[in-house]
Order: sequence, then C-alpha cells, then structure tokens
Amino acid sequence: MQYRMLGRTGWQVSEIAFGGWQLGGDWGAVDDNASIKTLHHSFASGINFVDTAELYGAGHSEVVIGRALQQWSGDRIYVATKVQPVIWPDPDDDRPQMRGRYPEWYLRSSVEDALRRLQVDRIDLLQLHCWMPSGIKELDWLETLNQLRVEGKVDRVGVSIRDYRPEEGVDLATLGLVDSIQVVFNLFEQRPAERLFPAGAATDTAFIARVPFDSGSLIGHWTADTYDTWEPGSVPHTLFRGDRFTETLGRMKQLKKICAPYYPTLAEAAMRYALSSPEVTTVIPGMSNPSEVDLNVVYSDGAEFPAELAAQLGGHNWPRNFYK
Repeated sequence: MQYRMLGRTGWQVSEIAFGGWQLGGDWGAVDDNASIKTLHHSFASGINFVDTAELYGAGHSEVVIGRALQQWSGDRIYVATKVQPVIWPDPDDDRPQMRGRYPEWYLRSSVEDALRRLQVDRIDLLQLHCWMPSGIKELDWLETLNQLRVEGKVDRVGVSIRDYRPEEGVDLATLGLVDSIQVVFNLFEQRPAERLFPAGAATDTAFIARVPFDSGSLIGHWTADTYDTWEPGSVPHTLFRGDRFTETLGRMKQLKKICAPYYPTLAEAAMRYALSSPEVTTVIPGMSNPSEVDLNVVYSDGAEFPAELAAQLGGHNWPRNFYK
C-alpha cells in the first residue's frame, strides 16, 4: 500500500481508503458482522482511512465502523464522517445560501451523535456533506467548527462538494479555509483536474476522490440484465433509472475498448486514473467483502498512468448529475 500526506494535517493515509456508504444498507441488504470482517480485512491490508456519513443508513454505517474500531487492535485508523445540512439545497439551484444550513445547535448535536455512534472521543476529520460557494463569506459554519476543534471534539475540518459541481470548490480551495475537499473524480468526471486541484495545490488542501467507479458502472461488469438484479429502492436502482442505465452501459463499453490495450479490466483503469492525479490524497471506493478489498488494494503500487491513454480519455468526460 502506498501512502500520501493528507494536505497540511501531517497524516500519512493510504491512497486507497474505505468508502462506507454501502455499510448502511442503502445499496442493498447488509450483514453487519460481515461488514466488520471486511473492514478488518481492509485494515490488515494497509487501509488506514475510512469515510462515512450520518446520511449512510441514517447513521448505521457509523455504528458498524464504530464496532469495527472497538474490535481492532492494530495500527491507527483515521475516520472521516460527514454532517448533512438542516435543509439540502435544490440540485438545480446555482446560488444556494450557505448561512443557516449548519446552525451551531445542529452541528453540535450532530457531532455528539457521530461521536456516540463511532465510539470515539474525537472525530479525526469532520466534513460538511454539502458545500455552497457563499460559505466563503457566510462563515457561521466555520465559527462553530473552530470552537469544536478547540474543545477537542473535532480534529480537522473538510467539506464535500455538491455532486458534479467541482467548480464550486475552487474559491474555497484557493483560500485554504478547510483541510480537505471531497469531490467526484473518475473517468466520466474529469473536470476537478482543470481548476479545482491546481487551486488546492497552492494552499496544500487535501483532495478525497469519491465515486471512482461511477457508482458501479466503471467496474465494467454490467450487462443488459444488470439493472433488473438490483433491489427496488436501493441506491443503484434509483440512480440509473429510466434511460440512464442504457446510456451509461453504452458509454462504459466505449471506455472498455479504449482501455483494453492498457489494462485487463475497466475497473483497474478507473482506479489507476483516479490515483493518477498527484493532488488526490486518497480514493474512497465502496467495498462489500474481502475479495473486493483485495481487488482494489493491488492497484496501489505507484505505477504511472499511461500518457497515451490519458490523452484519449478526455473526449469521454461526461458531466451529469444522476443524484437528482
């Protein structure tokens, strides 16, 4: 496992981390004991950074991670979680107001709940699950988080950029107001490398790349029948509803052809692409069993991404928000 510095925190974290959304049950039925086994296998494989959120299974992901941490006696594991706003902005609102989305009473209550579920005394990295650009001047959120840091309940602070809006984090990264920024970055969403990553590099802001497999499509194993195998109401069943699945499948097949001369699977190309940006500290794929952990950690070997392939991928940048 290769490790990278998480911005200015001084933490050396695994460049492949553990994304915890699936532990909450939103992607389908889960067995908590099996989830803990998977977490422990990932820790033993060198993963030392876990990302979760109160949104994931209404806090259940945090509970499972907390149990796993209590049972773990190995090396230090860094835990990042996220607090959602009191009201989510409309996905089509280009200028939502940040002020009041994270009032002090609410942030304090959310942090206390997260501490209890995770069974820790301090949250390593607390992230706001939704960032709005006006937050660079409407600073009530930062005042509260700074106080929570002084009180020892939170160590470092980060934000998660709204889905498929990487430009909304550029000013935040330029100012260096937070320690980390989480953003969608994959073969279909390449735009963070244009302006966001360079802005953060200048202020030593860490970047956490989420959705490296585009919620499953970039693993490359979909067939025309895959959609019907998903549990109705689950995240993938909702995300790729209607014509979305068919269009995504077609674009995925095009990428497979392009990547085939370089990598045996599209999944490997997708993970190595996400790791190829030097500004990215860590990538957080979701992993549901030890075998999936093994498939991912093997890509952490420091190998360079082929420049010839990177040049071909630009035309397959496909910004769209399926979370609407």
